[in-house]
Amino acid sequence: MQVADDRADLFRHVSAEKAAFYRCIMDVFAAAKRQYRLQLRPDEVLAEARWPDGPPHIEEVNAGLAQLAEWGNLESHPDTARVSSLSDFYRARFLYRLSQGGEAVESAMAVFVQTLQRRAELQTVALEDIASRLLALRALAAKAEPDVAKIHETLRDLVRVFEGLAENAQAFMAGVSRSIELQQAEAGAVANYKKRLIDYLERFMGDLVRRSDTIARLILALEPGTDALLGQVADRESRDAAPGNAQDQADARARYLQAWRERWKGLRGWFLSTGHEPPQAELLRARARSAIPQLLAAIAALNERRSGRSDRSADFRMLAGWFAACADDGEAHRLARAAFALNPARHFSLNADAGAELPASTSWADAEPLRIHPRLREYGEAAPRGPLPRVRDRAGDRTFLALQLAEESLQVESARKRLATGRTARLSELGELDTSAFGLFLGLLGEALGEQAGPEVPVERHTGDGLLHIHLKPLAADSYAKIDTPRGVFAGRDHLITITPLQGSL
Repeated sequence: MQVADDRADLFRHVSAEKAAFYRCIMDVFAAAKRQYRLQLRPDEVLAEARWPDGPPHIEEVNAGLAQLAEWGNLESHPDTARVSSLSDFYRARFLYRLSQGGEAVESAMAVFVQTLQRRAELQTVALEDIASRLLALRALAAKAEPDVAKIHETLRDLVRVFEGLAENAQAFMAGVSRSIELQQAEAGAVANYKKRLIDYLERFMGDLVRRSDTIARLILALEPGTDALLGQVADRESRDAAPGNAQDQADARARYLQAWRERWKGLRGWFLSTGHEPPQAELLRARARSAIPQLLAAIAALNERRSGRSDRSADFRMLAGWFAACADDGEAHRLARAAFALNPARHFSLNADAGAELPASTSWADAEPLRIHPRLREYGEAAPRGPLPRVRDRAGDRTFLALQLAEESLQVESARKRLATGRTARLSELGELDTSAFGLFLGLLGEALGEQAGPEVPVERHTGDGLLHIHLKPLAADSYAKIDTPRGVFAGRDHLITITPLQGSL
């Protein structure tokens, strides 16, 4: 049998060059141990392993087994069961099995993988189990001659269920923040996860509040005889202690009793306050409640990021706090230069003629102004690539645009005078409207209806440009108004409309 000189060698196969190959071999031996098989031959390893890239040659498997035995994960023994000739006897044939260190490594890695893959949960069923075990324990303790074996069994079940509850609750609460990874999630996933988490927490908190009081009363009822019960269980466990003198037996009983007292203290502290500390169940309930605001804050952050808006006032308040925390004026000046980009940038080649003789440390206030081409701001470069375009004379285009703008202004002004009379009129009395007047009318009607609380409610408001005031009052539901336009007929429920120009608008 080969023993590794260094315990670290037992983990070398995890980070070796052929780590996946070695793990396939070790998985076969771990499965064989679960199946109570003591040893394996190389051909059995080759047949049973799950090779990701297809089965290798038997020589590679032999080499891998030898390497694992050298590291101490496996133990090798000569295989003489299949010897049928003298040449077979002299040929190296080995049986392999897990070494003690290899078993420890496989157990540790199994626990490691299980812990990573485990999804922590809040166990409402465990609360019911704890209450039922406490009821059974109270019934056993009330007997004239308690059955120590059943008491021991009930206590072990109680501790196992409680440890599972506490461990899962601790893992869940520690992982709530990690579970709310909504900043990169889609909106649909965020909404679904929010509903599931809130329902899950509400259901658990309801069960916790309802059952915690029952469990606390059961624990208080058992308090007077708890130490006697734990002493009987410790006596029973101490019978299995290693042989020794009377003092050794007494020490073993004291250790077992102390362990049970600590477990009971932990259970009691979960549902009953200890000194100034509230019960752990109450802290868990508070932590579960705080997960809901965290979720809502994460959703708000997601919506804020999706909208792409920035709160400039919040930025300035934060900057003001930084200025207030400055130790002196020099630190404040350095913060101002960094915050508002006041550092000199003369080394940028904005143009070749300006400031060539000035060093980069020259202040903007002391230097000559730089002329920056507008194209640099718009496109990020001062001049287009390639030859310069031919200059076009756009005087005719500008004249045409000016005439068109003047004509449109006259049309709008005429429509405004046509409608903004300050007198109340029915829509049915407006008569025929030309294109410009009808366009203005539709814009005003849209602004008014956008503010209307209901179809029967009058509304009044200023227009968005601040030039007109509109008052719109609906008439009877069966009233009817029709407006003829060059593009068709506009019809609907009749209203009283008053369009008044504000002072200085005309």
